[in-house]
Amino acid sequence: MFQNFMRSRARTYLRGIVGEREFRARSPERDAETDRERLDAVMGAIDQALESAKAEHAGLIKRVDDVLARSAVTFGNGDDEYLTRESLDSHHLDLFETEIQNGQRRIRELKTAIAQFHTVREAFVVQFPHHSPRPGADA
Repeated sequence: MFQNFMRSRARTYLRGIVGEREFRARSPERDAETDRERLDAVMGAIDQALESAKAEHAGLIKRVDDVLARSAVTFGNGDDEYLTRESLDSHHLDLFETEIQNGQRRIRELKTAIAQFHTVREAFVVQFPHHSPRPGADA
C-alpha cells in the first residue's frame, strides 16, 4: 500500500513539474467552428483580392480614357498638324503615349488576375461544398 501511495505521489509531483495534463479532445462543435473560421479567412482573402483587382481595373480604365482624351486634344485634328506642331506638344504626346501603353499593359494584367481569382474562388467552392460563411463574416 505504501508503494501505491508513493507511486501516486510521484506521478502527481512529476505532472506538476512537467505540466502534463490529462488528454482531452475538443468538442465536435468547437472543431467545426475552428474549421469554419479557417475557411472564412481563406474565402475572405480571395474575395478581398478579387474586389481590390476589380476596383483597380475600373479606376485604371477611367484614367487611361482620360489620358486618351487629353492626348486627342493635344494631337489636334488637322491632316498636317504634325508639320507645325511645337516640340513641347510633341514631348507631351510622347509622354501620353508612354502612359497609355503602361496603363493598357496593366489593364491586361488585371484582367488576367481577375480571371485567375475567379478560378481560385470556384476551386475553393468545389473543394469545400458544405462551407457556408458565418453570417457577417468579413474575414
